[in-house]
Amino acid sequence: MSPPAFDLRSTIERIAAMPAFLDAALDQGRDRLRERPDPEAFSLLEHACHLRDLEREGYLPRVGRMLSEDRPALEGFDGGAIARARDYPSQDAARAAQEFAAARRELVAIVSALTPADLGKPATFCGDAVSFADVVAMVAEHDQEHRVEIEQLLAKG
Repeated sequence: MSPPAFDLRSTIERIAAMPAFLDAALDQGRDRLRERPDPEAFSLLEHACHLRDLEREGYLPRVGRMLSEDRPALEGFDGGAIARARDYPSQDAARAAQEFAAARRELVAIVSALTPADLGKPATFCGDAVSFADVVAMVAEHDQEHRVEIEQLLAKG
């Protein structure tokens, strides 16, 4: 299986920049970290906690399995259920952001060492066939979704 056409270097740059984006957003919105745009949406604090937990419990285990197993079946991550169970509004935004940054550095180091053969490695994610490149692209796409939501939160202030 050949890897999909995508620019690994620019993808790594984008995902490596997410912790700095989050830090800047938390600084800008420090007076309203717990405000939600609506009852179903995340606050800035909840975004930080979600990014941390998904990185540590979703993305890092997935890439680890992609490297060590043949055709692993990768699990989903129910961010809403985890947010409720862990009471994100009671947590510390700065600490969550620091922990996210540490986990993201680890992920970037792993992804930066991938070879073209690694990028083509197959897996399944929630029943769909994916490659390692697809998993890396998912990280960047997920970051972009959160960037948009966070920018909208900040624009309302």
